[in-house]
Amino acid sequence: MPLNPTTPLNMAGSKKPNDKTAKAGDKGTKSKGSSSKEENSGGASGGGKLKPATSINVRHILCEKHSKKEEALTKLRDGAKFDDVAREFSEDKARQGGSLGWKIRGALDATFEKAAYDLEPSTTGNPKYAEVKTGHGYHIIMVEGRK
Repeated sequence: MPLNPTTPLNMAGSKKPNDKTAKAGDKGTKSKGSSSKEENSGGASGGGKLKPATSINVRHILCEKHSKKEEALTKLRDGAKFDDVAREFSEDKARQGGSLGWKIRGALDATFEKAAYDLEPSTTGNPKYAEVKTGHGYHIIMVEGRK
């Protein structure tokens, strides 16, 4: 079973809001900014709305097990670089530091995409990230660029 969030969506054109993001021991939904678990603000958080983007340069760490995702989060919180943690923990695209490259809207799993497009761009050395669970597993997502 391939673990790849870039698998095309089966729902042609249907976009229903899906705001589910995973956090430790919670399978409920929440919106951006409702908890420090969803996004690591890492300091400079403007509080303003992001400009709409049609594509993002995204990285992720994919783990099949919740416990492995929690280990990766601990490393990130302790100051490890996102790409180094991705190489160590991710079960997909690990050789590239978790980089999925530039992705346009509609090219990613809907849950993954919603979380990713809500993130501010950041660097691997000081990442702002979100957690989400999809059919592929548990993801820690960061965005490096928007256009």
